[in-house]
Amino acid sequence: MRVREFVEADWPQVWPVVREVIRAEETFPYDPAMTADQAHDVWVVRPPGVTVVACEGDRIVGTAHAQANRPGRGSHVSTASFMVAGESRGRGVGTALCRYVLDWARGRGFAGMQFNAVVETNHAAVDLYRRLGFEVVGTVPGAFDHPRLGRVGLHVMYTEFQRSAAPPR
Repeated sequence: MRVREFVEADWPQVWPVVREVIRAEETFPYDPAMTADQAHDVWVVRPPGVTVVACEGDRIVGTAHAQANRPGRGSHVSTASFMVAGESRGRGVGTALCRYVLDWARGRGFAGMQFNAVVETNHAAVDLYRRLGFEVVGTVPGAFDHPRLGRVGLHVMYTEFQRSAAPPR
C-alpha cells in the first residue's frame, strides 16, 4: 500500500469511500444526503493543508486530510481526519494514513496534532490513535447521535510532538 497526495483525478474513487462513511452515520457528523460536490468542498482541503489517498495498486482504499486545527494563535496545532473503505478496514490502511499525516505535520513544524471529535464507540480509531501516541484529553458526553447506540461521547484526542516519542513503526 502506498499513501500519496490527492490529485483531482482521484475524486471519482475517493467519493465512494467518503459516501460510504458518511452514509453509515457512525463516525462523522456529515449530512448523509451530502452530494459529491458538497463532500468535495468539505473533504478536499487546500494548501497549506493536505489531502491524501491510500492506494493498493490503482485502487484507492482510504483518504485523509490534515491542516492547522485553528487559524491565528491556534495555527501551531494540526488536525486530521481519516476515512477507510469498508472492505479495507483492519488491514493497516488507517495506520498508514495516520502515520503519513503525523509525519507531514511534524515536517511542517506543528507543535502537535488534535482530533476534535472522535466518536467514543469507534474503538478501532481510538485504539489506533492511542497506539500512535494520542491521549484522550476530554470527552463531551452525548455529543454524537449514533444511529444504533443513541447519544455517545466525542473524544478530544491530542499528541504533542516535542514531548511524545515518534509513533511506533
